[in-house]
Amino acid sequence: MSDAPESEHDEHRLTLRNTRLDDYKDIEEIMEAVYQGLDGAWTREQFESQIQRFPEGQICIEDNGKVVAAAISLIVDYRRWGDRHRYWEITGKGYLTTHDPDGDTLYGVDVFVHPEYRGLRLGRRLYDARKEVCEKLNLRAIVAGGRIPGYYKHRDEMSPQQYVELVKSKEIIDPVLTFQLSNDFHVRRIINDYLPDDKESQAYATLLEWINIYYDEKEKLIGGTKQVVRVGAVQWQMRPLHSLDDLLQQVEYFVDAVSGYQSDIILFPEFFNGPLMAQFNQENTAEAVRHLAEYTEPLRQEMVKLALSYNINIIAGSMPEYEDQELRNVSYLCRRDGSWDKQYKLHITPDERAYWGLRGGNDVRIFDTDFGKIGILICYDVEFPELPRILAEQGLQVLFVPFWTDTKNAYLRVRRCAQARAIENECYVVISGSVGNLPRVENMDMQYSQAAVFTPSDFAFPHDAVAAEATPNTEMTLIADLDLDNLKELRTHGSVRNLVDRRLDLYSVRWKR
Repeated sequence: MSDAPESEHDEHRLTLRNTRLDDYKDIEEIMEAVYQGLDGAWTREQFESQIQRFPEGQICIEDNGKVVAAAISLIVDYRRWGDRHRYWEITGKGYLTTHDPDGDTLYGVDVFVHPEYRGLRLGRRLYDARKEVCEKLNLRAIVAGGRIPGYYKHRDEMSPQQYVELVKSKEIIDPVLTFQLSNDFHVRRIINDYLPDDKESQAYATLLEWINIYYDEKEKLIGGTKQVVRVGAVQWQMRPLHSLDDLLQQVEYFVDAVSGYQSDIILFPEFFNGPLMAQFNQENTAEAVRHLAEYTEPLRQEMVKLALSYNINIIAGSMPEYEDQELRNVSYLCRRDGSWDKQYKLHITPDERAYWGLRGGNDVRIFDTDFGKIGILICYDVEFPELPRILAEQGLQVLFVPFWTDTKNAYLRVRRCAQARAIENECYVVISGSVGNLPRVENMDMQYSQAAVFTPSDFAFPHDAVAAEATPNTEMTLIADLDLDNLKELRTHGSVRNLVDRRLDLYSVRWKR
């Protein structure tokens, strides 16, 4: 980043704000002008990921509606990186996949000002805005790797250490370092190979730090972010039921049991309310499942009440929803604060389409809970790796998969795909289905299940990457503790790092809608 000649514009109307997605063309133009000798502009995918992961840290200045300067930041737990990190590693190759909302340090990724606007001290405004973000988020410090683009002129006569000392003593003016020192940053150390393509700096960089003197080290006594999350899964016995009250009695039994272990969340299987379909015409299964959908709204309401009463988040398996002559399969997240969300099943099996006329939903999303970011994929959806990858880009920590399978080979498809999703997306995956049989319910007469909790495969996790698993085809509950800090460790220092090491210069997964 550098400040220099006065702008040629006479009348300015400058506004400091957070960067938006529709600013990309302006950002691209500035970066192409500023970084001609380096890599040029961020790609649109990188820019979108930056805003999606940490919108508060992406700041820009606009002049009469046009962006003319910008700053990019993320939060890291600095102890996990240390002083010898490299730029592309700590920034997740520009995608900010390393952003940690629970970290202690604001990391400066980039600051740039349009060449026509140098001399207006826009860089200082952006640095001041960063400091404000650091203070408001109660972060310990701002750290950044700073280029020393003037060093190439002196490389034959002095070391980078000597060069930095002369800049600090104002014997030499460096376009970047001089500016940063004037903004109350101090040099922690000099690092090599920080940006290998930075020929002006000879790949050297200064590691700079600004200390937030208002930082409060006190931890929250109540409402702090959880490190260990306790999850429960119900391996549900399909049994004849004659009314919604009968079903709710069974549901409350399990909610009571799992919440008694101080669990944070409980998972029910796909179509766990299937026994109620026995009272409808089995000669027309499409009609029967549409009648079953009449129970969905009252059942959701009762599940929300149970979440509140037992102080536990509930993933209400899945149920049929029939609206506007469209039948869909929906899972409800009922939070213990009384709020709720839903996730539709996107991929419909040939059997579901042929027997019931089910249609797929059109969206997949991350859900915020009081213990972290979760995703819900119903059964067949977990067999499509694109969906969890999209969720992983949004910070997925735990993926929940309610399923219904009738045979062991069908179950193994779900299980093995779920295990793969845990490894490739560096997250936990919880699956649960139903057992037993329903002789009077067409197309749901057989069940096969073995509920399980899967982990990534590395030293911080179980040797077989299975945190817990139920006895096959037996009604029971499964309880497991998941350490979310292990995911952070894996993503930064794992034996392999599937998210960080993706070749995003060659391929990507994008949501079209």
